Amino acid sequence: MKLSTRTRYGTRALLELALHKDRGPVLLKDIARQQQISLPYLEHLVAPLIAGGLIRSTKGPKGGISLAREPGKIKLSEITQLLEGPMAPVECVINPEVCKRSGACAARDVWGRLKEVMDGVLESTTLKDLAEEQKKKGRPESGMYYI
Repeated sequence: MKLSTRTRYGTRALLELALHKDRGPVLLKDIARQQQISLPYLEHLVAPLIAGGLIRSTKGPKGGISLAREPGKIKLSEITQLLEGPMAPVECVINPEVCKRSGACAARDVWGRLKEVMDGVLESTTLKDLAEEQKKKGRPESGMYYI
Protein backbone atom coordinates (compact mmCIF):
# COMPACT_ATOMS: atom_id res chain seq x y z
CA MET A 1 0.00 0.00 0.00
CA LYS A 2 1.20 3.45 -0.88
CA LEU A 3 0.39 6.73 0.82
CA SER A 4 -0.40 9.61 -1.50
CA THR A 5 1.85 12.62 -1.98
CA ARG A 6 -0.89 14.63 -0.26
CA THR A 7 -0.47 12.65 2.96
CA ARG A 8 3.32 12.47 2.81
CA TYR A 9 3.75 16.19 2.17
CA GLY A 10 1.01 17.15 4.63
CA THR A 11 2.77 15.15 7.32
CA ARG A 12 6.09 16.83 6.48
CA ALA A 13 4.46 20.28 6.72
CA LEU A 14 3.00 19.41 10.11
CA LEU A 15 6.38 18.03 11.19
CA GLU A 16 7.96 21.38 10.29
CA LEU A 17 5.39 23.16 12.46
CA ALA A 18 6.09 20.75 15.33
CA LEU A 19 9.82 21.45 15.04
CA HIS A 20 9.10 25.20 15.32
CA LYS A 21 6.19 25.07 17.79
CA ASP A 22 7.79 27.50 20.25
CA ARG A 23 8.65 30.14 17.64
CA GLY A 24 5.13 31.18 16.68
CA PRO A 25 3.48 31.03 13.25
CA VAL A 26 5.60 29.88 10.31
CA LEU A 27 5.32 31.21 6.77
CA LEU A 28 4.25 28.74 4.12
CA LYS A 29 7.21 29.69 1.94
CA ASP A 30 9.57 28.74 4.80
CA ILE A 31 7.88 25.36 5.26
CA ALA A 32 8.01 24.78 1.51
CA ARG A 33 11.73 25.56 1.43
CA GLN A 34 12.65 23.51 4.51
CA GLN A 35 10.58 20.49 3.51
CA GLN A 36 11.28 20.73 -0.23
CA ILE A 37 7.60 20.97 -1.16
CA SER A 38 6.36 23.25 -3.93
CA LEU A 39 4.60 26.30 -2.49
CA PRO A 40 1.49 25.92 -4.69
CA TYR A 41 1.10 22.29 -3.59
CA LEU A 42 1.57 23.25 0.06
CA GLU A 43 -1.04 26.00 -0.30
CA HIS A 44 -3.42 23.32 -1.57
CA LEU A 45 -2.87 21.25 1.61
CA VAL A 46 -3.49 24.03 4.12
CA ALA A 47 -7.29 24.26 3.78
CA PRO A 48 -8.06 20.65 4.81
CA LEU A 49 -5.54 20.86 7.66
CA ILE A 50 -7.24 23.99 8.98
CA ALA A 51 -10.72 22.52 8.46
CA GLY A 52 -9.60 19.35 10.25
CA GLY A 53 -8.45 21.34 13.27
CA LEU A 54 -4.78 20.43 12.99
CA ILE A 55 -3.44 23.89 12.13
CA ARG A 56 -4.53 27.49 12.45
CA SER A 57 -3.74 30.49 10.33
CA THR A 58 -2.69 33.86 11.75
CA LYS A 59 -2.87 36.99 9.62
CA GLY A 60 -0.71 40.04 9.89
CA PRO A 61 2.97 40.93 9.88
CA LYS A 62 3.85 38.09 12.26
CA GLY A 63 1.36 35.73 10.65
CA GLY A 64 1.65 32.29 9.20
CA ILE A 65 0.41 28.88 10.25
CA SER A 66 0.91 26.98 13.48
CA LEU A 67 -0.30 23.80 15.09
CA ALA A 68 -3.76 24.08 16.64
CA ARG A 69 -2.83 21.53 19.35
CA GLU A 70 0.31 20.28 21.03
CA PRO A 71 2.31 17.87 18.83
CA GLY A 72 1.88 15.11 21.42
CA LYS A 73 -1.89 15.31 20.95
CA ILE A 74 -1.84 14.93 17.16
CA LYS A 75 -1.70 11.32 16.04
CA LEU A 76 -0.50 10.26 12.62
CA SER A 77 -3.80 8.40 12.27
CA GLU A 78 -5.62 11.78 12.34
CA ILE A 79 -3.35 13.17 9.65
CA THR A 80 -3.73 10.18 7.35
CA GLN A 81 -7.49 10.00 7.90
CA LEU A 82 -7.85 13.69 7.11
CA LEU A 83 -5.63 13.72 4.02
CA GLU A 84 -5.98 10.15 2.75
CA GLY A 85 -9.37 8.99 3.98
CA PRO A 86 -9.99 5.42 5.11
CA MET A 87 -6.99 3.23 4.37
CA ALA A 88 -6.81 -0.47 3.66
CA PRO A 89 -4.63 -2.65 1.45
CA VAL A 90 -7.75 -3.62 -0.56
CA GLU A 91 -11.19 -2.04 -0.83
CA CYS A 92 -13.11 -5.07 0.47
CA VAL A 93 -11.54 -4.69 3.94
CA ILE A 94 -13.37 -1.38 4.41
CA ASN A 95 -16.34 -2.14 2.19
CA PRO A 96 -17.11 -5.90 2.02
CA GLU A 97 -20.04 -5.26 -0.34
CA VAL A 98 -17.65 -4.58 -3.23
CA CYS A 99 -16.88 -8.29 -3.53
CA LYS A 100 -19.32 -11.15 -3.22
CA ARG A 101 -16.47 -13.37 -1.97
CA SER A 102 -15.61 -11.15 1.03
CA GLY A 103 -17.24 -13.38 3.64
CA ALA A 104 -15.43 -16.52 2.49
CA CYS A 105 -12.06 -15.06 1.45
CA ALA A 106 -8.99 -16.11 3.44
CA ALA A 107 -6.85 -13.46 1.73
CA ARG A 108 -9.26 -10.74 2.91
CA ASP A 109 -8.58 -11.85 6.49
CA VAL A 110 -4.84 -11.33 5.95
CA TRP A 111 -5.48 -7.89 4.42
CA GLY A 112 -7.65 -7.06 7.43
CA ARG A 113 -4.86 -7.99 9.84
CA LEU A 114 -2.43 -5.88 7.81
CA LYS A 115 -4.82 -2.91 8.10
CA GLU A 116 -5.03 -3.42 11.88
CA VAL A 117 -1.22 -3.31 12.19
CA MET A 118 -0.97 -0.17 10.03
CA ASP A 119 -3.76 1.49 12.02
CA GLY A 120 -2.00 0.56 15.26
CA VAL A 121 1.27 2.18 14.20
CA LEU A 122 -0.47 5.35 13.02
CA GLU A 123 -2.64 5.52 16.14
CA SER A 124 0.29 5.08 18.52
CA THR A 125 2.59 7.61 16.82
CA THR A 126 2.22 11.33 17.46
CA LEU A 127 3.63 14.35 15.73
CA LYS A 128 5.79 14.83 18.82
CA ASP A 129 7.26 11.34 18.29
CA LEU A 130 7.99 12.21 14.68
CA ALA A 131 9.62 15.53 15.64
CA GLU A 132 11.84 13.85 18.23
CA GLU A 133 12.94 11.27 15.67
CA GLN A 134 13.68 14.03 13.14
CA LYS A 135 15.79 15.91 15.69
CA LYS A 136 17.89 12.76 16.18
CA LYS A 137 18.37 12.35 12.44
CA GLY A 138 19.06 16.02 11.71
CA ARG A 139 17.87 17.93 8.67
CA PRO A 140 17.81 16.28 5.25
CA GLU A 141 20.00 17.94 2.65
CA SER A 142 18.19 20.61 0.71
CA GLY A 143 17.83 20.11 -2.98
CA MET A 144 15.19 19.89 -5.61
CA TYR A 145 11.62 19.27 -4.54
CA TYR A 146 9.17 17.05 -6.33
CA ILE A 147 5.39 16.74 -6.39
